[in-house]
Amino acid sequence: MPNTVIIGSGSYLPPNIIGRKHFMDTTFFTDSGEKIDKPAEEIIGKFVEITEIENRRYIDDDQMNSDIGYEASKKAIASAGIDPETLDYIIYASNFGDATSDARPNLMPNLASRVKNKLGIKNRKCITYDMVFGCPGWVEGMILANHLIKAGVAKTILVIGAETLSRVTDPYDRNKMIFADGAGATIVQATEEENVGIIASNTVCDNDVEITYLESAPSLNKEADQNELYIRMQGRKIYEYALKNVPDAIKTTIDDAGLSIEDIDKILLHQANAKMDHAIIDRLMRLYGKREYDEMVAPMTIQELGNSSVATIPTMYDLIVSGQMEGQQFKEKGNIVFASVGAGMNINAIVYRFP
Repeated sequence: MPNTVIIGSGSYLPPNIIGRKHFMDTTFFTDSGEKIDKPAEEIIGKFVEITEIENRRYIDDDQMNSDIGYEASKKAIASAGIDPETLDYIIYASNFGDATSDARPNLMPNLASRVKNKLGIKNRKCITYDMVFGCPGWVEGMILANHLIKAGVAKTILVIGAETLSRVTDPYDRNKMIFADGAGATIVQATEEENVGIIASNTVCDNDVEITYLESAPSLNKEADQNELYIRMQGRKIYEYALKNVPDAIKTTIDDAGLSIEDIDKILLHQANAKMDHAIIDRLMRLYGKREYDEMVAPMTIQELGNSSVATIPTMYDLIVSGQMEGQQFKEKGNIVFASVGAGMNINAIVYRFP
């Protein structure tokens, strides 16, 4: 069977850098709907201390999710040096589609078809899929692309991860400071070269009580319009779930690849929350009996870019491969891990080997 390799990548960082000052006039409420009787500056300071998120990126008012997905896709296509008419599939990972400024999701027609239209692709055999899978959507899109290529039904696929979470956050929720906007895209292609590309993948879906850990819900401020739905998460439960399950899922995938942690050069983990990501990597290393390791193995962008959901991993990949992350680079023939966790709750991981 053919293998699946990445031949190009691109990303788009929205122009607006949003720092602490943006939230200073916010009235915050607790999860139970009570006004928090503390200065906003104190709440924001505590938030930064826990998450390490100092800045995040927001799109302009006249931009949509599909616009920034298109920008990342153009760069990926140029990077790959392909004719977009040769694309067999476009897979677009998102959760809210072209969300409007009043938090209304717009997913019809699907975003993949909108990007195909923006790219001017006339090929009727270029199939467009949207992947709604929580924050692990781009990773799952890559897994689907790999299945399609190995099945022999596709040779070249564009996989996009883009989200505009600034449009779907509750104005009164402290967690709104976690979320951001951004887009990343990759071009994957079939190759006959052996033992390269996606050499192992793993997906876990826990959809029992975990179904409520991340969902859409009305504003925490009961005096606000309760018909509007915003992203809502139970931070503590997600943290506990992730620490219990994500390290095991990553190790299983590394085991399936016939490798050990010593063989992994980089771990590109979904940028959800710095505290949680640090803890996941620590616990993964302990599964291998390691208590000390070089923290450069797990790059982080969340401090300056925030959590852009499906876009965090492909954006980080593109920034590294294009030399835009100081001190970070990929090795020829090296092994890296992509891993994510999010609404569902869903977890997935890939071991990827560079040609």
